[in-house]
Amino acid sequence: MSQARVALLVISATLVAIAPAITGRAAAAIDLKPMVVKYWAAWEKGPDAAAPLYAKDPRLVFYDLEPLKYVGWSEYKAGVVPNILAKFNSMKFTVNDDVQTTAHGNIAWTTATVRGDGALKGGTQVHVTMRHTVIWEQRGKDWLIVHEHVSVPSALPAPPASNQK
Repeated sequence: MSQARVALLVISATLVAIAPAITGRAAAAIDLKPMVVKYWAAWEKGPDAAAPLYAKDPRLVFYDLEPLKYVGWSEYKAGVVPNILAKFNSMKFTVNDDVQTTAHGNIAWTTATVRGDGALKGGTQVHVTMRHTVIWEQRGKDWLIVHEHVSVPSALPAPPASNQK
């Protein structure tokens, strides 16, 4: 094999090895489960404790259980207390073992299910499993929430049984 061919093979192998890093497509394995756990522990204390986890851009959209949506952290912080938190005497969140992180560059998203156990004002016990999807953006060394969606499965009745076979 000629020296030119050997050199070409070495250069080709090197480019294949480093191309993902050059193009920004190489992503180190990122596990944001600790951030998800931190998020739910913060919300047990309220919006002031959760605030450092959020980007403060005014047009970011956050979906929670009530109402339909919040636009910007200021609206979220102001609305989540009367719409959701004020209904509870206590709430404890447990992140289930199904947290998944997918990352591309400085953007990542996590999905998880979370158990919520608490007591409403008046004493009624509440036990619910929620879905939680978060889009995170790495800004400097911090991962911040730029979008999230919290929801619960529908309580709509099941469709009637069909007599068709």
